[in-house]
Amino acid sequence: MIHPTAIINPNTEIKKDVTIGPYAIIGENVTIDSGTIVEPHAVIDPFARIGKNCHIFQFASVGAVPQSLKFQGEETWTEIGDSCIIREFVTVNRGTKDGGGITRIGNNCLLMAYAHIAHDCILGNSVVMANNATLAGHVLIGNHATVGGLSAIHQFVRVGNYAFLGGKSVVVKDIPPFVLASGDRASLHGLNQVGLKRHGFSPESLKLLKKTYRLIFRIGLTLNEAIERARAEVEQTEEVRAFIDFLTSSERGITR
Repeated sequence: MIHPTAIINPNTEIKKDVTIGPYAIIGENVTIDSGTIVEPHAVIDPFARIGKNCHIFQFASVGAVPQSLKFQGEETWTEIGDSCIIREFVTVNRGTKDGGGITRIGNNCLLMAYAHIAHDCILGNSVVMANNATLAGHVLIGNHATVGGLSAIHQFVRVGNYAFLGGKSVVVKDIPPFVLASGDRASLHGLNQVGLKRHGFSPESLKLLKKTYRLIFRIGLTLNEAIERARAEVEQTEEVRAFIDFLTSSERGITR
């Protein structure tokens, strides 16, 4: 299952049923779990953990040193979850000491061609990044979020669960969960109703989230005033609480 032209450091742990194609390069201190496929010419640099049943396509780069002037060669890591698809020319940089020491991608993520994941980014499960989507350092992407093609996200920005970011967007502030956003600079365009329905959100949940969204973003209140009204006037389901908690924990500010 390993092509003879592949270059694999002896200090590497490769589990059963792993396929490694011609001219792939695997560095030291790398673990590749069972069922994963590494296509020709892909490079997995040192200090990387790759989960089960992943598919890393040709010319992808996983775990390269971060593009950070503060990085001094210290041991930091890249972690890829199970069942991830990493397409051609995707770049995933490992973490930095100041940023927690790890770049982590969850399970069932799809990173389309030329997407870039910078140092210390954390992606949840089932994240989709379309072609040429770019994350600066320390970005957090929630579960089931989608980042449109040619989009750029500023460092330290958070994108909430189930959010959908349209193509060619520039994001400099946090994107709340459950919403649609797009533009340069990005602005909100209501709930991600199609995505939420596809993920099984009930009509009642959508109704409550829509009411919360309207109170916070559509009637001209300050953020603090809007949050207080949402807490008082909207049933505090798990989704509504998650929406409000995301807003109150923001450090960069919220996209409006």
